[in-house]
Amino acid sequence: MITAGIIGANGYTGIELVRLLQRHPHVKLLHTGSRSLAGKPYAGEIGSLRSRTELEFRNASLEETAAECDVVFLALPHGIASAQVTTDILKRSCINDLGADYRLKSRRVYEQWYGVEHGSPQLLEQAVYGLPEIVGRRALSDKNLIANPGCYTTASILSTAPIAQAGIGSVPYIIDAKSGVSGAGRQASQGLMFGEVNESIKAYKVKAHRHTPEIEQMLGQLAGSEVGVQFTPHLVPMNRGILTTTYIRPTEEIAGQLTEEKLRGLYEDMYEGDTFIRLLPDGVFPETRWVHGSNYVDIGLSYDQRTGIIIVVAALDNLVKGAAGQAIQNMNIRFGFEETVGLGDIPLFP
Repeated sequence: MITAGIIGANGYTGIELVRLLQRHPHVKLLHTGSRSLAGKPYAGEIGSLRSRTELEFRNASLEETAAECDVVFLALPHGIASAQVTTDILKRSCINDLGADYRLKSRRVYEQWYGVEHGSPQLLEQAVYGLPEIVGRRALSDKNLIANPGCYTTASILSTAPIAQAGIGSVPYIIDAKSGVSGAGRQASQGLMFGEVNESIKAYKVKAHRHTPEIEQMLGQLAGSEVGVQFTPHLVPMNRGILTTTYIRPTEEIAGQLTEEKLRGLYEDMYEGDTFIRLLPDGVFPETRWVHGSNYVDIGLSYDQRTGIIIVVAALDNLVKGAAGQAIQNMNIRFGFEETVGLGDIPLFP
């Protein structure tokens, strides 16, 4: 049994962490942190947890939380974790940062895209990127600083990694991504009000979304060379879910030889044994409703020989595999638990 704490437990990701950890057989949740709700009963504010927890919100520092917990989940906006995580804290506790502060290896790139100074650049190389299907389980097994990937990023990387690794795709990859409104967080914002998003869909942060360099970094590592992406996110009027559709033109060397069978073989080889990756049958493509509330990623693919374009579609729940579920998957690996413990739920439908 290990002990866990969450800082930022009143946001959507923090609430999802509490929901999942409350049922985990090897974890005792000690801390649910929130500065604004300190002293209030957790279940009194988050009604879904009624009769499931007696915890109260606490305004405890990261240092205080880490002193009592084996693992601390930071469900915070970017720029906060890097100012608080220290070498001493990492000696006492495993820090799983669900923000963006340790995802990028370059301080310059981070500060360029996020517009804030990084508070602990000396720790960037120490952090491991928490996408186990790509970085490997061994990379996570002894690290105390885990950079949990972004939700868009998880779908984008997992759906295109086999192509990048095989070096068969011309750049840039064109990624059309769509997300439910919970991906924007729980804070009040005019652009997220019901009357603003209902019956509408919009592209946003065109050419400027902060997940772009994260996707390029990981695909570039797999390819052994730079992989540029044209990433365009869209906001759709639903609570949860991400759907990405990626268009990739094969390299000239492979174009005349590529078949759907060969393409599928790359995915089967890469994701063999990965419980949470579901490669769909030929002609079947993902829908967000079939991953709702689960840690699964559904991937469908095709090669259009008429246009010479590879099409890859992926769906996941942005709050589970795109955030809290993936963080728990990483925790399981780090502490030697079965990777799927606490994450075996069948997706909710309808």
